Amino acid sequence: MNIKPPFFEIGPKSYLYGDDILELALAADKASKKYGVDIIFTTPVVDIRRVAQETERLHVFAPHMDPIYPGRGLADILPESLVAAGAEGVMLNHTEKPLSYEVLSETVKRAKEVGLTTIVCADSAREAASIARLKPDIIVAEPSELIGTGVSVGEEYVAAAMDAVHNVDSDILVLTAAGIAGGQDVFDVIAAGADATGSSSGVAKAEDRAAMVDEMISAVREAWDMRYPEGG
Repeated sequence: MNIKPPFFEIGPKSYLYGDDILELALAADKASKKYGVDIIFTTPVVDIRRVAQETERLHVFAPHMDPIYPGRGLADILPESLVAAGAEGVMLNHTEKPLSYEVLSETVKRAKEVGLTTIVCADSAREAASIARLKPDIIVAEPSELIGTGVSVGEEYVAAAMDAVHNVDSDILVLTAAGIAGGQDVFDVIAAGADATGSSSGVAKAEDRAAMVDEMISAVREAWDMRYPEGG
């Protein structure tokens, strides 16, 4: 995996489509270069190839996949097809696309087989610890009740999520998010000890999406440099 903390995840979900997706991706690519922060861009499946070809620094992720093999599976998302389209990784178990633990386990396994980085969502610190046993690359710990509300997670939640995951596997990176609406939210989460944070509606619904991306990625850099003034 080529992603290093601090990093940020942008997931436009279905708020945007067509040229707006590419415009946002290009803004994110620019901010990634400007601040030296890795950005995961979880794009709609139909835009993976376009975004991957038009950007330089973004880590392009799919929003879902199915644990199938080449063959039957009408309308399912084949892992190999994501790789062929240019995806570097895949997000799994988002609250809007939940998976049973058994299916999630098989899907993480399939992702590893084809070389996709896995970022798996958890609704609580307890679920994050359970998911850590599947050894994904990144766990997103975000309370579903805060998603899209503009109310971000607090310092206690960040610490609990980090401990829950690292008590199982210290190599897994932890992204804590939900309700990230602006640069101050981003700064607070990174300053609290998270490896990363991210935003969907906070970016996609912003009046000036490029400016919001710049504000948030700048906050990532500022908070991380405060935590590690001598680099780290």
